[in-house]
Amino acid sequence: MRTASRASQDVAPGKKATAGGLRVRIIHGPNLNLLGTREPAVYGHASLAELDAELDALGRGLQLNIDCAQANGEGELIDLIHQARAEHDGIVINPGGYTHTSIAIADAVTAVALPTIEVHLSNLYAREPMRHLSIVGGACLGVIMGLGKRSYHLAIQHLASVLTTTTPRAPMGPASRPNHHV
Repeated sequence: MRTASRASQDVAPGKKATAGGLRVRIIHGPNLNLLGTREPAVYGHASLAELDAELDALGRGLQLNIDCAQANGEGELIDLIHQARAEHDGIVINPGGYTHTSIAIADAVTAVALPTIEVHLSNLYAREPMRHLSIVGGACLGVIMGLGKRSYHLAIQHLASVLTTTTPRAPMGPASRPNHHV
């Protein structure tokens, strides 16, 4: 989903602002295409299309172009991250089950050096112990979880703030960034 919006007035140096504004890629991982029907008690009743429409509207209000994509495979997710390097200013990613297992996705996030926020609809700490570790989150600015769709909303709002500041921010690799969960 690509949207047109107004250009940001206060863009940090070096950003890829276009006439349509700053661009944020939303990456939905495995099984998120089943939102609304898959475990609605855990993930909610809204479909992925409904979530994407909400994120698009929020982005327009923040003068961001929101580009949503979903993939079930690890390689496809890495390709989406790599593409974002040339086309986007920031990333919001829900790596799904790869959160806990994918060093390759964490490496891709580090390699593209874009401000990235990991999100989850559910609270990983309230679930099975195998879900308590986020490998990908260590490569991100932060992790927002457990707030349903609001996790995505807060991530986009924070990226809007990060992307429109006039103070350049140096990318932080996993070794210099603590793995904090918001």
